[in-house]
Amino acid sequence: MTLFIIFLCIGLLVLLITWGKLNPFIAFLIVSIVAGITTGIPLSSIGKSLQKGVGDMLGSLVIVIALGAMLGKIVAESGAAQKIASVMMKIFGEKYIQWGLVCTGFIIGIPLFYNVGFVLMIPLIFSVVNQYKLPAVYIGLPMLASLSVAHGFLPPHPSPAALVAQFNADMGLTLVYGIIIAIPTIVIAGPIFSLTLKNIPSKPLETFQSKTLPKEQLPSTLNSFLTSLLPVILLASTTLLATFWKDNESLKSFGVFVADPSIVMLISVLVATFTLGIKMGTSMKTIMSIYTEAVKDVAMIVLIIGGAGALKQILMDGGVSNEIAVILKTLPLDPLILGWLVAAIIRVCLGSATVAGLTTAGIMAPLVAQSGVNPNLMVLSIGVGSLMFSHVNDPGFWLFKEYFNLSIKNTIKSWSMMESIVAVVGLVGVLILDAVI
Repeated sequence: MTLFIIFLCIGLLVLLITWGKLNPFIAFLIVSIVAGITTGIPLSSIGKSLQKGVGDMLGSLVIVIALGAMLGKIVAESGAAQKIASVMMKIFGEKYIQWGLVCTGFIIGIPLFYNVGFVLMIPLIFSVVNQYKLPAVYIGLPMLASLSVAHGFLPPHPSPAALVAQFNADMGLTLVYGIIIAIPTIVIAGPIFSLTLKNIPSKPLETFQSKTLPKEQLPSTLNSFLTSLLPVILLASTTLLATFWKDNESLKSFGVFVADPSIVMLISVLVATFTLGIKMGTSMKTIMSIYTEAVKDVAMIVLIIGGAGALKQILMDGGVSNEIAVILKTLPLDPLILGWLVAAIIRVCLGSATVAGLTTAGIMAPLVAQSGVNPNLMVLSIGVGSLMFSHVNDPGFWLFKEYFNLSIKNTIKSWSMMESIVAVVGLVGVLILDAVI
């Protein structure tokens, strides 16, 4: 009965989103109510469970997601991302253009949401393609692989950040582990895999090539890099320094305060407001309007995360999660592999990496608590699984197809296979890291 309920929930979620074209947030609420009824939760208590689930999930995430969106928007609007891209291209030169794009995509991908980074980097990719007369997919896919990896692996992106909160993981350690796994994953799924894609015909549409800012209007190189990477610098440094602070209560308390993701993002946004805003001659009114638009861009992501929290709470209150954990524990699979597999299946069915990650988190939470598996690695395992085989039900699939003007067949051969390689290689990286630590 327990497995039937979970399959019913996932199946209904798939149908509502794909066939019914329903908004994922609304779909989550409907499925949560159905799950509550089938698990025997009193009707009078279902509403309370929904509210608790949404509140608990968003309570620790709204600040991080909203501030992360603001930082990404100011990095894009100020020209900092464009500056980083131009500097990286100068460093790597024509011979190693691909590697320059990969590094640029990864650096840009850390503070920016995937869709923002995609649209922002497309003009750079197309300008390189036109300037050096190179195959578009061969040049562009490695950069997009690095953007995708940053989106699926690294906090403060919504899904990894939500998983960190769900499993009580350490965001700094998760980030460090994520970067360690991300580097070989990007290399294999990007430059190496793209060697097989040189003959794919692609004529990027001119209408998708957006304008770039004049060089004199761009922030300095140091300003662009430091401001964009400040969240990473703060998280990584406080995590590493924590070992030296453990005997000093005052420094330890300060370190814990600064390392809190909400504080990290607040500091980063305040710094960016000055370095990429006021210092560049932008009025405070304009900066605040940029931040307002940024929050609008992620509003639906926040609601979807809240909806996933509601389903998680219903499954917990109905006792389903604990029963599933007991069943899953009897399977001859490592919990990290199991988390990856569940996320991959949901991803293929639903198309959304965020929904796949968050839904899997609700299923795996009791097992993580009982098995003693490293929660930081579970975050990464589910994160990489949630990127598995993007196809026609994923907006990212169509984004790539339309911008590069490809057929569906060639989009599957390039984009879908790249995402699958990311998922598989990422899992191998997680398992190797698990064996080492």
